Amino acid sequence: MPLDTQIAREQMISQQLRTWGVLDERVLDAVRKVAREKFVPAGYQALAFADENLPLPHAQVMLAPKLEARILQVMEIQPTDQVWIVGAGSGHLAACAAQLAYKVRVTDAQTDMANQARRNLQATVSNNVFVDNVDALQLDLNKAYDVIIVTGSAPGLLPQLERALSLGGRLFLVTGKAPVMQAMKITRLDDNQWQRDTLFETELPRLSKALEPNQFVF
Repeated sequence: MPLDTQIAREQMISQQLRTWGVLDERVLDAVRKVAREKFVPAGYQALAFADENLPLPHAQVMLAPKLEARILQVMEIQPTDQVWIVGAGSGHLAACAAQLAYKVRVTDAQTDMANQARRNLQATVSNNVFVDNVDALQLDLNKAYDVIIVTGSAPGLLPQLERALSLGGRLFLVTGKAPVMQAMKITRLDDNQWQRDTLFETELPRLSKALEPNQFVF
């Protein structure tokens, strides 16, 4: 690894992640181990460690470093956890999650997005990450995952993903309409109860192939 890349990565961690409250050493180590520069979209290598979202096809984005790390921290991923990432992005978030979890499943409704993330992941991480080309919002799962992370926004809550949480499972979801959106952590308490906590304000593109607003629960 070139020295300038090492320096850039450590500067990113100290100046972006730590200053935004990401202090969990397991998360910081996961970020260190994954070569972010190998996941950035073509033409954006110079911005691999920049504090900004990077554009991807279908109006999606590769999340900014501090946002990815903050998500990983609030989700409290454990070594025994099964993680589901909805919206592949570039695959970088899944690669970092794979450093923390037992197994990570990535789904994306767009074939090219799923294929590109799969190529990036196969070239850089271990064999505990799987990518499926499927629309997550069309699946009906129950108590299947300990952690679910949605990388795009939705106009309201996603009850089908809430039901996919195991008991005690956590869902990260950004809801609302630009320019005011809320990042939420939703925890399943029992068969019929969920705790919904607002974390911080942010703004993300709508999840690819998201349902129309009147099909969501607000």
